[in-house]
Amino acid sequence: MIRHMGQKHFKNYIEVNLWEDSLNSRLFADVKNVDDFYLRLSMFAGNKMGDAKDTLVFLDEIQEYPHLLTLLKFLKQGDRFTYIASGSLLGIALAKTSSIPIGSIETEHMYPLDFEEFLWANGFNEFSIQGIRNRFLSKAGLDEPMHAKMMDLFKKYLLIGGMPDAVNMFIQESNIVKVRKIQSDIKEFYAIDASKHDA
Repeated sequence: MIRHMGQKHFKNYIEVNLWEDSLNSRLFADVKNVDDFYLRLSMFAGNKMGDAKDTLVFLDEIQEYPHLLTLLKFLKQGDRFTYIASGSLLGIALAKTSSIPIGSIETEHMYPLDFEEFLWANGFNEFSIQGIRNRFLSKAGLDEPMHAKMMDLFKKYLLIGGMPDAVNMFIQESNIVKVRKIQSDIKEFYAIDASKHDA
């Protein structure tokens, strides 16, 4: 979602995957201050660095470098670019960070799609969703074809769940085997990620 919105709304979109960086170049591992960060970012992104209103810097998997969480406060104060940071198990990283930049970061939690969002993903529009909602609130039933359609989608939602990659795979290919593979990969990757933070 961050990538999609960043590419859509910013002329210059810079994505730094800090987990990959920690395994390879470690370019951002020893950032000392804001100037040092910008130097390393320019080595990474170069000509994508525009001005504040048209450049988004997305620091993905920021928990790999907790010192960058503290640096976010000073990056925001500098107002040179717009920043978004994300990470799986970010709460654990924040708990281990010596200086949390309170007041300088806004926290947003991402959740899987709920059933209404699943309907949106499957081509429902606001008119149809509002119509179904109004029938529910007024305790008026759906006729048999509409009820059958909604039950079919609800059963699919129970099988597929709300993880965006799984929903996209279902919409693109209607292949439950491929959906299950994505679900299995997500579970495995979360387990691997969690194991890195065992105390």
